[in-house]
Amino acid sequence: MRNFSRSRFHGSYRQNRRPFRRYRPSRGVPLNPLMFVKKAVDVAVVPYAPEHSFSDFALEEAVKRNVAAHGFSRPTAIQDRAIEPILQGRDLVGVADTGTGKTAAFLLPLLSKVARDRRQKVLIVTPTRELAAQIRAELKLFSRGMGIFSALCIGGASLGFQARELSRRPNFVIGTPGRIKDLQQRRLLHLEQYANVVLDEVDRMLDMGFIQDIRQIISLLPLNRQSLFFSATVPEKTKAVMQDFLKDPVMVSIKSGVAAHNIDQDIIRVRGRSKLEILHELLIKKEFKKVLVFGRTKRGVSRLESSLIEKGFKAVAIHGNKSQRQRSRALRMLKNNEVQVLLATDVASRGIDVEDITHVINYDAPQTYGDYTHRIGRTGRAGKKGVAITFVD
Repeated sequence: MRNFSRSRFHGSYRQNRRPFRRYRPSRGVPLNPLMFVKKAVDVAVVPYAPEHSFSDFALEEAVKRNVAAHGFSRPTAIQDRAIEPILQGRDLVGVADTGTGKTAAFLLPLLSKVARDRRQKVLIVTPTRELAAQIRAELKLFSRGMGIFSALCIGGASLGFQARELSRRPNFVIGTPGRIKDLQQRRLLHLEQYANVVLDEVDRMLDMGFIQDIRQIISLLPLNRQSLFFSATVPEKTKAVMQDFLKDPVMVSIKSGVAAHNIDQDIIRVRGRSKLEILHELLIKKEFKKVLVFGRTKRGVSRLESSLIEKGFKAVAIHGNKSQRQRSRALRMLKNNEVQVLLATDVASRGIDVEDITHVINYDAPQTYGDYTHRIGRTGRAGKKGVAITFVD
């Protein structure tokens, strides 16, 4: 965003290194505006050279056909290194960022396991409704024509409908901790039957306060089980859950350690100006075609949604007070270019998988650098350039 350095936005941090003191993150690595300034660079990225092709793995032929039918020819790094040990029945820890293909890394071998033994049941636990719905969509893709059914168990959706789905005895149950716990307590979900378990984005679940729910769910699972554990980071509290959950796991780590090289990252110093007016000035630029705006609170995101609509922008918000139907509709509208702007809180954003997001705007600064990298990782995908802008005081 080099044009900002000569514009009314008062330049980037590099031109004025005044200490950043107002924001005090509550947890994680202390943040400094320098973390939000990084120009995208044109580098020769050497593509990952997998050791296997999908045909090399001992996957069921129906799974291989579905993989090929949808154009997946080469496994990603996490798939290349995780599928084989999962097929062997090993417990596994996968440390990988969003967008690395980890969902298929566990779905493909587990689908094969279920296809070979229809008595097998799989429980997949995720931090948010959106991520659970995304995993189920991928499951349907890879299980087409196999007669394998699943249930989506998430808050904000009909409990009665989920009870009916569970009554069909699906092989896969995908859900969020609170709803899984609720269904178990109602004796609609029998966790002792699930000998295959995936905890996805564990670090985020713990950040969201699900630690006790996770421990209770684990305590009700069979002792003899296959357990898979995926997380973008492995802080101490995550390691404690790993010790209770896993037996002699295989460790697979696919981490870049830094924000994506193809995202142009910059800041805009507010300096007392209205952030809403600054956002307006950005959104009227023709290059801001599909924009994801992050706010800190549900109330703030709702207010911003109303303000943008009043200004004539096509905008929609997702946050914890929205029903699942509203959240799914919002994502669909962004994917179909029916809106220009999607506003989200950090919690609601987990599982957002929308192609061609041109810009991520941190209207409110993130609390941790992990939150920051997660936010901006929604743009600059599939080799395309993206732009991330953070408003700072």
